[in-house]
Amino acid sequence: MGMGALLNMSNKVFDIAVIGAGPAGMSAALEAEKHGASVVLLDEQSQPGGQIYRNVLTATRRQFTTLGSDYAKGAALAKPFLESAVMHLAGVSVWQVTQGGHIGFSKDGKADQIRARHIIVATGATERPVPIPGWTLPGVLTAGAAQILLKSGGFAAPSAVLVGAGPLLYLVAAQMVAAGSPPKALVETQTQKNLRAALEHLGGALRGWRYLLKGIGLIAQLKRAGVQRYSAATEIEISGSDCAEAVSFKAKGRHHRIEAETFLVHLGVVPNTQITRSLRLEHRYDDTQRCFKPISDAYGHTSSNAISIAGDSAGIGGAVVAALSGRIAALGALQKLEMIAETTRDEVARPLLLKREKELSIRPFLDTAYAPPEEILRPADGTIICRCEEVTAGDIRRFAVLGCKGPNQAKAFGRSGMGPCQGRFCGLTVTEILAKETGQSQDETGAFRIRTPLKPVTLGELAAYEAE
Repeated sequence: MGMGALLNMSNKVFDIAVIGAGPAGMSAALEAEKHGASVVLLDEQSQPGGQIYRNVLTATRRQFTTLGSDYAKGAALAKPFLESAVMHLAGVSVWQVTQGGHIGFSKDGKADQIRARHIIVATGATERPVPIPGWTLPGVLTAGAAQILLKSGGFAAPSAVLVGAGPLLYLVAAQMVAAGSPPKALVETQTQKNLRAALEHLGGALRGWRYLLKGIGLIAQLKRAGVQRYSAATEIEISGSDCAEAVSFKAKGRHHRIEAETFLVHLGVVPNTQITRSLRLEHRYDDTQRCFKPISDAYGHTSSNAISIAGDSAGIGGAVVAALSGRIAALGALQKLEMIAETTRDEVARPLLLKREKELSIRPFLDTAYAPPEEILRPADGTIICRCEEVTAGDIRRFAVLGCKGPNQAKAFGRSGMGPCQGRFCGLTVTEILAKETGQSQDETGAFRIRTPLKPVTLGELAAYEAE
């Protein structure tokens, strides 16, 4: 059900509001609607699918061929979602969420709000920052951004160099090969030490053998295409005057330099915690995935009775896990609202929980094998980590010497995290550096405190906002 015009929806109260139209959000909305709940879903994109299934309903045959069968599966979820009775608020920017169930949002310069008895946050993941020298130069993108170009317009940058680690690096590289623009090289940071440590989790990896087989297939595809790969790369630096021109690094005891116009960096993804942080929900640092994530139980319940979380925003698991988590979170929310009995929730959720557990069995292996290197988690002093305010890693270390204990104090010392991105790009790096310098744990160091508005909103929108 489309949104149509925004006509002061603040008097409408939904049973469940879902934020995010990726696999978790769509699955949650469909499951809740199937059990009789009134559901509204809000999303920034004009079409459902999230980042993983972006543009899936209007993609061309060539794009489906390029992006692969896993991408095409998104249509089987997006089509029934659009045909359902769920109210789909598309193309909206959510800038306020409260524990009282209010969601403030804007569309086309007009602000409005909705209310819900329960909110499911399904905002997915964001790419981990990759602060290396030169990462702020024009011509340096994330691998995820390159994939957006493929999904939105079928465009692949010619002769690009991919830098970093993780399964997505292989997937994007293989998709570029399929698009007729194979990458010039892959500069990878994972080491033999990482792989040996990952062998401790081989049992779980074998349970997820399909993912292993897929990864092996992607690497074989790159080899057939003649894509050069360098592993255990250190001292990575992108150089150039007005734009990126080359990447330099050390691998297997030798120094290398590769010239190119486009560089795609990637070191995995981390939960998008902007909304959950703004709600003051409890979070915990995950030592395996090297990031913060909200504390939630098997059904996605958080430290607030009125807020649940589903998908990668609760912890990285991938699209299949996200879809399962969405359904499970919806069942949990319905039981909280007393719309279904606890026995019904458990009966319906049991096979979903078992399948999710199996799908997640490979994660410890992958997270260990492709762990981000310390030299990028805590970069050298001269490296810019806050792109908005041009704060360097050395600045943060100096703040620690002056008594700075956490990211929110760092704002006062040097404005890190106070730019347009609100700490999305620098937050984890600031925490990692301060934790190392102060001898605290990441949990003790903490993260940036997020406040409304979550996204830019104009004074005109606020002035016309008929808030209750």
